[in-house]
Amino acid sequence: MPLTNTHSSYGGVTKAFHWLTALLILTALPLGWFANELAHAIYDPNIATTEEDIARAARLFSLHKSVGVTVFFVALARILWALTQTKPGLLNADNKPEAFAAETVHWLLYGSLMLVPLSGWIHHAAAEGFAPILWPFGQNLPFVPKSAFLAELTASLHWLFILVLGGSLALHILGALKHHVADKDSTLRRMLPGQSDDAPEPPAQHHSAVPAVAALVIWGAVLVGGWTIGVFGDHSQASVDTAELSDVQSEWEVESGTLSITISQLNSPVTGSFEDWTAAITFEEPSGSGLAGSVDVTIAIGSLSLGTVTDQAMGADFFDSAQFPTAQFEADLFKTESGYEARGLLTIRDLAMDVVLPFTLDLQDDTAIVSGQLELNRLDFNVGTSQPTEDSLGFPVIVSVELTAERDDE
Repeated sequence: MPLTNTHSSYGGVTKAFHWLTALLILTALPLGWFANELAHAIYDPNIATTEEDIARAARLFSLHKSVGVTVFFVALARILWALTQTKPGLLNADNKPEAFAAETVHWLLYGSLMLVPLSGWIHHAAAEGFAPILWPFGQNLPFVPKSAFLAELTASLHWLFILVLGGSLALHILGALKHHVADKDSTLRRMLPGQSDDAPEPPAQHHSAVPAVAALVIWGAVLVGGWTIGVFGDHSQASVDTAELSDVQSEWEVESGTLSITISQLNSPVTGSFEDWTAAITFEEPSGSGLAGSVDVTIAIGSLSLGTVTDQAMGADFFDSAQFPTAQFEADLFKTESGYEARGLLTIRDLAMDVVLPFTLDLQDDTAIVSGQLELNRLDFNVGTSQPTEDSLGFPVIVSVELTAERDDE
């Protein structure tokens, strides 16, 4: 069997690419479906979830992503190879509508083989957390930032492109069976492994750009249809009610700042931040070590954005934001020989613990720049008790605060 194509037959390399691609697609699609079903069950607060359920979902997602990235590179190599090869003519070229449909489906397939894994890969790189790609080359992509908006957008595109891939794949298979069973021609046989010496000579034909344009129109129609039915809507935290925090009177007004947490999900760091929190601060720089002021921080738990696990974090086994919508930190501020500390009571859910938050302070006239960090154990606050080991979710939670405050002279 020759390795290269001829006008009437496919070569061995093209056949290998074809059947390898088919195997990878038929592996990736069910892996993704089963992983999504498990993920929906994990995120459903009415369904009890075990650590093994999460680990199983993570394994399936990792396999799905790894196979998907393989599809991308195999498809890219297949397209590059096809550009160097003679394209065997259609055996049904005399049937203009059928030939047009066949070529349009081929364009949809080639495009989908690139768009489906690429959109999934960008979603993975933009999202925080969950299952890694099983390879040693890292989990990020150049020029792709960690962005909840980009992750949501590419997840929607991935789903829509899968629909196009599934539809075009089904039409491709039905067309091949129609040629083999009804037309009894060699369309399917000439792609099967083995010799292609008996392949018939295709009729004279001319390939145009019209099928490619038709494929672009179909992709555009799918995107418009997805937008119309709300596929691109913002679904993050859609079911979470965020507590509305009242304004506080403070000697120092927070002008800007971030309050974030970092967890370890499947041994990978995931960082999220709270959008809504207030801080009532009193502070007067002492001449030496000792009491310097106080702080009272209230945090709206439902305002947390934590990548792909945001909804899960709001569930009853974790922050339980429905029952405990806020967290509280009431502390005294101390100047020490080496820096500053906030020492006080941290309340999360229905549990309170004394904690110490070391922080640095850059005080310039009436402007204070604060940076601090402390490490908590999630089990101390009964967060994630269904995951009593660190196999899926690590025990440490790093809390970081960065803020700039101005003294209120009124």
